Amino acid sequence: MSVEIQTQPGAEAAPRRRLSPALQSIVRVAKYSGVKLVMLFITVVIGVYLTILIANMGGYVDQILRGEIREGISQRLRRDPLYRTLTPAEQNKYFESEVLREEERLHLNEPFAIRSVVYLTNALQMELGRAQNMSSDSGSRQVRLIILERLAPTLLLMGFSNMFLFFGSIFIALSLSRHYGSIWDKVTVALSPTSSAPPWFYGVFFILIFAAIFRVLPFGGMLDAPPPTNKLDYALNVMKHLILPSSAIIISSLFISIYNWRTFFLIYSSEDYVEMAKAKGLASRDVETRYILRPTLPTIITNFGLLVIGLWTGAIVTETVFSWPGLGRTAFRAIGLFDTPVIVGLTIIYAYLLAFTVFILDFLYAVVDPRVKIGG
Repeated sequence: MSVEIQTQPGAEAAPRRRLSPALQSIVRVAKYSGVKLVMLFITVVIGVYLTILIANMGGYVDQILRGEIREGISQRLRRDPLYRTLTPAEQNKYFESEVLREEERLHLNEPFAIRSVVYLTNALQMELGRAQNMSSDSGSRQVRLIILERLAPTLLLMGFSNMFLFFGSIFIALSLSRHYGSIWDKVTVALSPTSSAPPWFYGVFFILIFAAIFRVLPFGGMLDAPPPTNKLDYALNVMKHLILPSSAIIISSLFISIYNWRTFFLIYSSEDYVEMAKAKGLASRDVETRYILRPTLPTIITNFGLLVIGLWTGAIVTETVFSWPGLGRTAFRAIGLFDTPVIVGLTIIYAYLLAFTVFILDFLYAVVDPRVKIGG
């Protein structure tokens, strides 16, 4: 026996409205962007907090700073004639009060666990605070001013060197990929192991040869003393001091960079679609532009993006060898002086730049490569 249920025409469930393709794409990209930003922010927080822990050696630096404070105050008070007139008990009381006041100024009277969270919160808000032991040329202890003062020399050195290295190596590698097995190709492959030496290694030899022996270039620094007053002479003087450090950076990575890009282009030039394009009679330049360079654009863009944010870090040892007044040398001094605010300030700027670059790169991939789908 079957039972038939009668339904009213208006009682049928209303069909679900589907979003338009354009709106679906917007929702998909928004969800992907939100998740990506959250994950990147968590990564930045973890990285910066680990930097704080490492810079403080888990709080061990506090003991070093306390020892330096007591030693510095002790030497200062020994030179004070009024202090020597006090009784031993009064001297000890005054000494301890001065030590306590200095520790309070540096917040060493607070537990390290609390201060590390305060450091992290301030760093994430870009409140870099004051340096403990360093200062700018103008005498300011503001970390922001210290970094800004050293930023221009680093951007000049690293920007000139890395831009020349990046575009020069791609251009030469593309030329070598056309003449695989030529004498220049073999020379590049043979010289690629020379890039195993760091830039400062070549810098020491360049200083020895061109500054100490031939005396044609300066030993280091960014300007002569006193610096030229004329703008043209000032610029030429900076360029003269730029030759040795930039040459050391370029030479240390040139051949391995050319070798890497040349191998990369050779892999793409052996694809079937490239052979098909050549068989159709397309010009070599058109084949390179459309069928070799176009598929490699995501990799080129990635390398260029990471290169740009890498300009902020500077070259710590190379800048120190050449006495170049940049961020690399500043980081080296901050590490030696256990100046945590400066170290954290440099780290948080680089972390934000890196996170922003990684976020933007995903969208650039979708623009240059139609196979990439955001959130797909």
